Amino acid sequence: MKGAAAAALAAAFAVPLLRKKRRIPPAVTTAALAAGPPALAVLSPRSRLRDAGMHALQMWAFTLAHELPFDDPEKAESRLRVGYPIRVDRVLGGGELPNVRLQRAVAGLGRGNLVDRFLSWIHWSWFFEPHGALTYILARDQEQFARSARQMAAVYDLGCIVYAVVPTAPPWWASEQGYTDAKIRRIMVEVGEEEWGKAWPVLYDVLGGNPWAAMPSLHFATSLMAALLLTELDPRAGAAGWVYAGTLGFALVYLGEHYVVDLLAGAALVIAIRRGERYAGPVAQAVSKALQGLERIATE
Repeated sequence: MKGAAAAALAAAFAVPLLRKKRRIPPAVTTAALAAGPPALAVLSPRSRLRDAGMHALQMWAFTLAHELPFDDPEKAESRLRVGYPIRVDRVLGGGELPNVRLQRAVAGLGRGNLVDRFLSWIHWSWFFEPHGALTYILARDQEQFARSARQMAAVYDLGCIVYAVVPTAPPWWASEQGYTDAKIRRIMVEVGEEEWGKAWPVLYDVLGGNPWAAMPSLHFATSLMAALLLTELDPRAGAAGWVYAGTLGFALVYLGEHYVVDLLAGAALVIAIRRGERYAGPVAQAVSKALQGLERIATE
């Protein structure tokens, strides 16, 4: 049992990294990634460190899985949806895209202004914010962390499925390809080139991932989920989470990273997960008990 779990854990790292070189099918890669967290649960008794490790493995799985469709860009582009979010956002924006309205409103400040830089940093900080919220919860209440991490993982995982089924272009890409009437700047890249200099191309390649993973906005969805989870534990921390989520939502539209409809879809995803907790909870408890049984077998 312990050997099988160790092999599964090793495969969770090796298979995704070798997938291109060995031409490993996406289904096999996905299965290997999904086996990582339960394998760690079998190998190690529960502790705060193991809980954190399982969340880290979950994020490793999401990061690699959401890039899988872009392993074959031509195939992914043949399925790419570009028009529908533009049409919806024009309705929401009263005939004009909200991205364009916001960028025009601040255009008088020039490029590289404080607004652009501040909102770009808010956007970059998202890579840490949901995990920082979960770390705070883990430090305060380990049992609350288990439920919180499950709900956060559901946001990432369900969003990843939508990315694969309905690949959708973000506004900056649609603008670059001539799908929008007015130009939408990708302000984050403009600021990134100025702030990071020669390091920017490396950072962009590492963090860029799949450019067509836009619907729903997991940036907004996970920050919204973090605000809700923090509020349950500590209203003051929750208030900070809500301020961040609201600021990030504005930034995502202004910077040209997401349409408003992407944010609305992200919010709908969070609502669905929260309401579905009553059904998912018992299933999660059953899986947890099964893993605990395998853990006892492996450690005896």
